[in-house]
Amino acid sequence: MKILVISGPNLNRLGEREPALYGTATLKQIEDTLKNDARKLGCELVFFQSNHEGAIIDFIQQSGHTAAGILINPGGLTHYSYSLRDALADSGKPVVEVHLSNIGAREGFRRHSVIAPVAVGQVSGFKAESYRLGLEALVRYLGEPA
Repeated sequence: MKILVISGPNLNRLGEREPALYGTATLKQIEDTLKNDARKLGCELVFFQSNHEGAIIDFIQQSGHTAAGILINPGGLTHYSYSLRDALADSGKPVVEVHLSNIGAREGFRRHSVIAPVAVGQVSGFKAESYRLGLEALVRYLGEPA
């Protein structure tokens, strides 16, 4: 079972960027933890991070057909990227949206996700653990009978 793990804009700065809000783990540390989890869960992960909306959409279009599901932290694209939303919907794959901070408790503009309506679920507010919880939830979802 292959799962795409996508991280959007500014997530390459994790560990340095507002650690009180996003935690101290770097994206590499999060990915390394997920690799260990993936072995236990029996899945293969393909990681991708970009600060560019079009690059993320291209990755989904080029790689989505080979994946069973998508785990994504869209970063700031969460709140306005209908193009990303459409690419995720068009992939036909189950999507779990993750956020390090609790977007529901933040500024008004951060409380709305245009991605949520095409996701099977959302995990937010647990810093790096959000990725782990999201991966576990996605693998369980994919393992459920249709």
